[in-house]
Amino acid sequence: MGNAMRKRVVSGICALVLMFGFMMSTGLDTKASDDRPVLDGSYLTDETESTGTDIKITRGEHLQYGYSKIRKVGPGVIYVGGTTIGEHTCKSIQVSVIVQRAKWEDEEWETVATFHKENTNADLVSITEKLEVEGDWYYRIKCIHSADGDVTYSLTNGLYVEEP
Repeated sequence: MGNAMRKRVVSGICALVLMFGFMMSTGLDTKASDDRPVLDGSYLTDETESTGTDIKITRGEHLQYGYSKIRKVGPGVIYVGGTTIGEHTCKSIQVSVIVQRAKWEDEEWETVATFHKENTNADLVSITEKLEVEGDWYYRIKCIHSADGDVTYSLTNGLYVEEP
């Protein structure tokens, strides 16, 4: 076996060892994160606050960033909101905030409130609301973000809200 052949074999073995090690480490990480219950892309948690960042649907030049937020203020009270940021001043920049709830055993989220805001000739739009809600439910926020035709959405995790 020549030097060139020996180098290829060693390089190939090293590549396989690295690839196998990478697959093993990512497999363990995935298994650990799967321990929490998930409903339609949102973890069901007992946390106090959750923020979701945008998931790009379209490639565009107008929409820079979008996020959604939910925070438990107390039993039966939540604070919700969403923000859309444009790359530049847009003719129309919008955010729609959709408040959804579910029980632990549910298979889908139920919409309980929606809010919408549009700014014209602006590079930012934001909306926040404080809501009294029924306790013993998980609540999440889904926001639809748009800027001059570019569209994306964001999701928060589901926060368990206690009864008042």
